[in-house]
Amino acid sequence: MIQFSQEACGNLDGALRREWLETNGLGGFASSTITGLNTRRYHGLLVAATKPPVGREVLLSKLEETLLIDGQPFDLSCNRYPGVVHPQGFCYLTHFRLDPFPVFTYQVEGIVIEKTAFMVYSENTTVVQYEFKSANRPQPPKSLRLEIRPLIAFRDYHSTTHANDSLNANVDEAPGLAAVTPYQGLPTLYLGHNAVELQKTGDWYRNFEYDVERERGLDFVEDLFSHFVLRFDLLSNRQASIIASIERREVASAGQYRQAEIKRRQAEAQASPLKDEFAQTLTAASDQFIVARGDKKTIIAGYHWFSDWGRDTMISLPGLTLPTGRHDVARSILSTFAQHVDQGMLPNRFPDAGETPEYNTVDATLWFFEAARAFLAYTGGEKFVRTELYPVFTDIISWHARGTRYGIKVDSSGLLASGEPGVQLTWMDAKVGDWVVTPRRGKPVEIQALWYNALCIMEEFARRFGDEASQKRYRNMAAMANWAFNRLFWNENEQCLYDVVNGGAPDASIRPNQILAVSLPYTMLSPDRARLVVEKVREHLLTPYGLRTLAPSDPQYRGRYSGGPVERDGAYHQGTVWPWLIGPFITAYVKVNGASDAARRQAGEWLLPLQDHLFSDAALGQISEIFDGDAPHRPAGCVAQAWSVGEVLRVYVEDVNGIRPMAENGEAIAKKMENGRPRPFQTSLP
Repeated sequence: MIQFSQEACGNLDGALRREWLETNGLGGFASSTITGLNTRRYHGLLVAATKPPVGREVLLSKLEETLLIDGQPFDLSCNRYPGVVHPQGFCYLTHFRLDPFPVFTYQVEGIVIEKTAFMVYSENTTVVQYEFKSANRPQPPKSLRLEIRPLIAFRDYHSTTHANDSLNANVDEAPGLAAVTPYQGLPTLYLGHNAVELQKTGDWYRNFEYDVERERGLDFVEDLFSHFVLRFDLLSNRQASIIASIERREVASAGQYRQAEIKRRQAEAQASPLKDEFAQTLTAASDQFIVARGDKKTIIAGYHWFSDWGRDTMISLPGLTLPTGRHDVARSILSTFAQHVDQGMLPNRFPDAGETPEYNTVDATLWFFEAARAFLAYTGGEKFVRTELYPVFTDIISWHARGTRYGIKVDSSGLLASGEPGVQLTWMDAKVGDWVVTPRRGKPVEIQALWYNALCIMEEFARRFGDEASQKRYRNMAAMANWAFNRLFWNENEQCLYDVVNGGAPDASIRPNQILAVSLPYTMLSPDRARLVVEKVREHLLTPYGLRTLAPSDPQYRGRYSGGPVERDGAYHQGTVWPWLIGPFITAYVKVNGASDAARRQAGEWLLPLQDHLFSDAALGQISEIFDGDAPHRPAGCVAQAWSVGEVLRVYVEDVNGIRPMAENGEAIAKKMENGRPRPFQTSLP
């Protein structure tokens, strides 16, 4: 259980670094800090996905909470206003835990109040409950009331709200239910409750300040509106409940929702491939990224602000879905993206507003092959791959051979060239205005590794499916690429791989992209060269939280991810650490060391700092998108990132603990997962 004491909760600066995240399987979420002080414009108790998994709107920002003991008010909430934190309810917060969802324990004048908040799966619904637990005082209170003022924002989650005259302040009331529709075109917010009184107010609360947005150089001031105050009598009914939803929900269902959500999460925990706390927490984290897109499934790239991206989905899919036994989810995701392939390309991104997908990526499509290979290895699902994926993959190879968007085309060397001015196509995709920070036009190293891997996968698929002509074609294409790659990409001076070859002087920047030429199942490198690449990456790029995107010795290195959008994007792939890269690094390290117990033990040790991060920092129970390149490696970016979680879970299961499918059939994998590894070894991981 992740939990924090009164000392930790009362240290405001430390407490504001720790956030909780609830998700609903639709792309919606609820989130804040453990104190309840919102530090982001993305924080809110109900951020609804109005066009699942996108169209996200911050409807209910927070609840202002006042406990009245014999008429004396004590504020439990907490806000940042210009120059002051008010009220300071964190002073009464004695304990915070995830059990399995956020639980806040307050003690005021001997009165102990416990608050819980969770989202209902597959609904844009958040349940908040307060329970009077005990009275540790000489005289029991004669009256104990709780006043709740819902504060609404009603705006796109990338923006902020400011006081205006167009807001509709009307409240529609029914017994145990209040409804507000502040603006046309946005959903009605229903609040089911068991309050004894509802008093209409109609007040603007002005100048909330969001610390993280200020640090990011963005609009950080917001006004919120309160339509009414709810009053609860905690002596006559020890539990106060509120259900915030875009649907009418009866407050009597709160307990049922709670039990159903506990049961669902217990079932998710049982899906963990290993029965230790690290694996189970990662399994629970992985569930938060799997969401609905129509009647199919997709993967949210990161919270709070990303939608579903093709590249992130394909990189994270193996770890999020396969070791955890979510094979139907994996099949649905692969099917979803197969239906959106266009001109041989996988969508890079599905926009927030639900417009036409964007196809500006060279690597997402190639990761699609690797995700399908992993799926087949875990499930033995040949029929699905043969009927739904293989024809799509055949078309993709043809498009890449003859050329598709953005100059993506196999050149005379047999390698895959790509790029046009002003376009960023690889995962190092930061762009500010017309400035592409890391353009990498030509032949990037990881694209060649992925292309070769895809050709070898297709050769194997063709063999399985009796397509002899295609099998020979893919074998010849792979052999040609292999020869050219070793001739063009080996940097003899540095004893590693060039990052980009583009016809001129090759880019000798020491970046982590070369590790994929070792980690992917099919590699073009000899064992000696593979070991040299792993050692070069370890020496220059490895940190406690992942790999740097550029060696600190490089003049372009940026060790801090901070400042406004221009400064941050300029550092995004110029030294910033990415946890997802620890996955391919560990796979490569274990591979070149023969999967020895010593190598796997070392791999486990490398995961320890990320385990500490998972349990104690940023989004609790999650892994951040990035960290500073320089120590102490402060977490930044999204507080919860799909490929960070997916890759850490994958290597913890497959490489550290040795539970690897090795192209077995689904029944064999399931049996191995159920029985555990026959010859486990001990690391200092739990």
